[in-house]
Amino acid sequence: MSSLPNGLANDLLTFKTIFISIFLEALPFILLGVLSSSLVQLFVSEKLISRLVPRNPVLGILFACFFGVLFPICECGMVPVIRRLIAKGMPVYIAVVFILSGPILNPVVFFATYTAFRSRPEVLYSRMGLAFLAALIIGLIMYRFIRYQPLRWNLDSLYQEDENRSVQHQGWTGKTTSLFMHMSNEFFEMSKYLTLGALITALIHTFVNTGQLMAYGNGPLSSHLMMGAFAYILSICSTSDAFVASSFTGTFATGSLITFLVLGPMLDFKGTLMLLSVFKTKFVMTLGAIILIVVLTLSIGWDQLFLRSFS
Repeated sequence: MSSLPNGLANDLLTFKTIFISIFLEALPFILLGVLSSSLVQLFVSEKLISRLVPRNPVLGILFACFFGVLFPICECGMVPVIRRLIAKGMPVYIAVVFILSGPILNPVVFFATYTAFRSRPEVLYSRMGLAFLAALIIGLIMYRFIRYQPLRWNLDSLYQEDENRSVQHQGWTGKTTSLFMHMSNEFFEMSKYLTLGALITALIHTFVNTGQLMAYGNGPLSSHLMMGAFAYILSICSTSDAFVASSFTGTFATGSLITFLVLGPMLDFKGTLMLLSVFKTKFVMTLGAIILIVVLTLSIGWDQLFLRSFS
């Protein structure tokens, strides 16, 4: 069997090194995220969360923005939880804020982003601050302008279905079994997208012309659009996306990395499909457009006003 040409062999070694390093760096945080998500989803009552939500719309939105700090659930497990909360009476605009803020504003993602950008603290604090502000603005927009019922299914049937299937009525044996089953299912779901993201990232770093990529990666608008597109397509879980973003440091402007880190957990291909299973198409398209406009406006503005000074 003939050996590979030196150039191709070096490229394959580079590809393998980048792929493995991204995956292994993110793996502990995926496991921690899976455990946290499973514990919350199976052992915390949605009725308890509903009782905690203030009745005042503004206070309710603010509470929802901090939901991730209290209950660390990534976007992979957020939609099923929100579906049950809506069935039990939570206003849709507050549920939307939960979906947007929870996957970013939680301790697991905070620590993962800190680890990935240990020498770039401005990335960590910009991600958390802009995610909070974006979720707050989007929540207020949804409260003010969305007046129709956006769910695909009847609330009464949803409530009855969730009551029948609720793990809260199981014994400890059933809960433990459900916990491990949920952890297993969510781990494979999350690792699938991490593997795809690490694969595409390694391919880009290995085979794409770095000089050409940097030309787009440092443009005041093109860099944000490109990283936003990457975030949507790659659909990487928020517990591991920081490690993919950190691999583009030096190639893309810092502000565009923030776009990737904020937009991805709020709006990606995988999440769009999950939202379409719960909400009407019109609502999902409207929400997606609002998320895109708000996040890009905030991240581009923050980049120009503040982050460029760190470049």
